[in-house]
Amino acid sequence: MGKNKPHHNKPPSGRTNLASCIVATIFLIFILIIILIVYFTVFKPKELTLTVNAIQLPTFSIANGTVNFTFSQYVTVRNTNRGVFNHYDSSLQLIYAGNQVGFMFIPAGKIEAGKTEYMAATFSVQSFPLSVNQQPQNLGPTVTDGLNGFRVGPSMEIESRLEMAGKVRFLHFFSHHVEAGTDCRVAIAVSDGSVLGFHCI
Repeated sequence: MGKNKPHHNKPPSGRTNLASCIVATIFLIFILIIILIVYFTVFKPKELTLTVNAIQLPTFSIANGTVNFTFSQYVTVRNTNRGVFNHYDSSLQLIYAGNQVGFMFIPAGKIEAGKTEYMAATFSVQSFPLSVNQQPQNLGPTVTDGLNGFRVGPSMEIESRLEMAGKVRFLHFFSHHVEAGTDCRVAIAVSDGSVLGFHCI
């Protein structure tokens, strides 16, 4: 009588691989859900906080019905995000009587997470026709001259438009486009170029 050869049951390799793939997929989905939850709760992108601290005209002159001056604007920019804000597409624009009279690109830079940056923009404005009949309305407090109380006389109004744009990066994987801006109406005394007041939104 011949000997019976032992039979070995082969493991179902196909089913084992399938089960491993399913477990791995479920695990990856779980990790992805956790990352998304953390992203939208802790690292959710937020808008920048822009505050215009001061506006000045260091130089100002009028001749032959035209005006030219140097414009300076001082702004506080706070990055309330938990990631670094890299700005690269920012500008400051001046509008008078519906026309652009000045423009400046703001150099690219970065603001660390939760930090505040103080920025100053100064540039010269080319001469443009002046209308002295324009009077400011609903502006902020008027600056006094220390002698005669509130300044009076002809004034002009310009509008400054500050726009900042860039990206906030989180965990070296996620990036989000962030934009912020502020528009200011500025009342200027045409007698000496002093800023009577400004109101920003």
